[in-house]
Amino acid sequence: MSARNWTLGLAVGAVLAAAAGAPSALAAGPGTAPPPARALRAPLPGGLGPCVPGGTGPGQGCPPVWPDPNNGAFTGRDNGINLFVGGDMLVRRGAAEAEGKVVVLGDFDMNKSAGGNVYNVGIAGVGSRVPPADGSDFLTTGDDITVASGQRLLADGGVVRYAGTLTGTVTGTLTHDTNAAAPYAALRGQLGAASACYAYPRGVPRTATGRAVWSAQETVFTGDGTSMLQVFNVDFDLSGPGTAQQSIRFAGIPAGATVLVNVTGEARALRVNNVMLPPGLRERLLWNFPDAQAVGLAGSAQLGGSVLIGQDASVATVSVIGVNGRFFTAGNVTHTSPTETTGLGAEFHAYPFDGDLPECAPNPAVTGRVSVLKTDDEGRPLPGARFELWRESNGVAGLQTAGANPDTRVSDCTTPADGTCTREEELGGYYWRETAAPAGYELPADPVFPLVLTRENAERGVRVTAQNRRTTPPEPSARVVLRKVDLESGEPVPGGRFELWRETNGVPDLQTGGQDPDTRLGGACVTDTQGSCTVELPVGERYYWREVGVPYGYERPADPVTAFDLEDGDIAQGLVVTIRNQRRDVEHPGSITVVKKDAKTRKPLAGGVFQLWKETNNTEGLQTGGQYPDERIGEPCTTGGNGACAFDRLAPGSYYVLETAAPDGYALPADRVTGPLKLDGAAGREIVALVFNKRDRHGKPDHHEPGHDKPGHDEPGHDEHDEHDRHGLPGLGGGWTATRGRS
Repeated sequence: MSARNWTLGLAVGAVLAAAAGAPSALAAGPGTAPPPARALRAPLPGGLGPCVPGGTGPGQGCPPVWPDPNNGAFTGRDNGINLFVGGDMLVRRGAAEAEGKVVVLGDFDMNKSAGGNVYNVGIAGVGSRVPPADGSDFLTTGDDITVASGQRLLADGGVVRYAGTLTGTVTGTLTHDTNAAAPYAALRGQLGAASACYAYPRGVPRTATGRAVWSAQETVFTGDGTSMLQVFNVDFDLSGPGTAQQSIRFAGIPAGATVLVNVTGEARALRVNNVMLPPGLRERLLWNFPDAQAVGLAGSAQLGGSVLIGQDASVATVSVIGVNGRFFTAGNVTHTSPTETTGLGAEFHAYPFDGDLPECAPNPAVTGRVSVLKTDDEGRPLPGARFELWRESNGVAGLQTAGANPDTRVSDCTTPADGTCTREEELGGYYWRETAAPAGYELPADPVFPLVLTRENAERGVRVTAQNRRTTPPEPSARVVLRKVDLESGEPVPGGRFELWRETNGVPDLQTGGQDPDTRLGGACVTDTQGSCTVELPVGERYYWREVGVPYGYERPADPVTAFDLEDGDIAQGLVVTIRNQRRDVEHPGSITVVKKDAKTRKPLAGGVFQLWKETNNTEGLQTGGQYPDERIGEPCTTGGNGACAFDRLAPGSYYVLETAAPDGYALPADRVTGPLKLDGAAGREIVALVFNKRDRHGKPDHHEPGHDKPGHDEPGHDEHDEHDRHGLPGLGGGWTATRGRS
């Protein structure tokens, strides 16, 4: 970037170039003409203020003379922002309309109580009659638009662009755009800085050129008669005694001069019944409120001139009959009417600000781009290299990163896909220092790359190239795509969560625990909206996808592990592993019935409480806790008078029955787990688990805790007197029977 002058104004084009991200004139929107050729010495920030033509055709330009408020034919078009609100805008009571382009960074909320049920934006019934171009943005909000029931926000002929939600009746072209207000976001801070600068250059009050004299009936502003920038500093309310209105009058203002009125103080009010301006001053008068947290603009007169309010947290209450000029606030505004019941509408009218304001910012230092390009030994860009940028600051040749007087560390950067890190910096010496090479590459012998940014090369910038060599030839690899699909429809299923494991212990199938498990690879895979995730893996290995999280609405598969082998033949085409899930709403015929009996008399026992768990973690035995427990199925069941309770509609798989409470007078068995019970074609669709209980020995049940999961502890038949029993089960359909705890 070459050296150039910059102020809080300059010509519109220069301001836009200096303010990063500012839209063209911050006004016109897509497809409109640039601002007028007239370049102000120092206008408002971001090019705000002047009229922006709506186009090049007849009737699309700015009028040569701006008429007083009227209801006649349009005399031109103005795509400049007329009303900017850095916070929220509320429309209340009998407020009527806001002529011109309106930008609100926060919410727009309309809830009137008087003066009709509509509010116009863009085109006003009475005003300058210079609206924005047809089809341009009339209202832009950075958040929600809310219109009360029975009321209407009218933007006929224009676009309402909003980032949040829209509630209520709004006319015009409605466009939802989450970035609607992004082009204007920087204006809030710029306006605040400008407001402070106009009133307090370098922190002290700006020198006045004239005096403001207050009386009960009027305040008279008298200039020096010669200065082309007339400055008035006012530290009192511009109103009559109490809340009375008064007149405002200007004198001693040269033709063509700009008038800046700095109204200082934390709370200020302006209540006017007559505003007398010399010809042409309306477009060159700025009312500046740099300090105020509360601003009130009221009265029965038309307030001529533009308004600037600099505090982000400020609230401006505008009930004056008309504001004839730009209205820019970094804070919030409530547009309302003088009383709760009046039908007299308050209005914003679109008039430009063409004044020449004070220059505030000093000339910036000359800057330029300092960059590093990371490549391999064949010149291809490399992502993933980490660099530090250091500025030469200690006067010692070369880079010093430690000690009592090191050079200055500026920033860190990791090279993106194009291999380039870039910073905009002032003139001087710099060092790019590589601290980590991309994966598979070596750091160079000297990882420091010096460069010097001078006035001569600042315009084009200065760059160094840092080359890396591979550490070892890369392993041949292939792309693996995991596809998760619906079992019935084949449609992709997002939200499946998988671990990836590599076979490393030489034992068939996947082992995830014990002394010698297989190797889990880093990260996790969650299937995207296409039901897939993709990895690159070395060939010549066996791998396992292990499903650890089932998509919502789907069942956990009986076997959550899918093995696949990656071979040399997969390098070119890759490998697709398809895994299917069954929806939960599919009818399953399987059931497990638990029958509880007295261990001695064989009588059915009521009141035994059981949980059902499904084997899901591919680890032997039942795990009810830890990082990867098995899956609990449904609610507990309690045995009834026939000693039985059932778990129905079960999918194929292996299950465990866990006894959690014994019938009254009986003790829990030492081993409370029955299973695994396998529901599949071989075992049939129903399993009956027969469980015996002994009577409580002096109220001291066994205290075995399930879930320790030593091999064999949770298997049926572990008790000394285990046996199978299909007898004495009235009303049950048979099937495999596990008998436990009988003595």
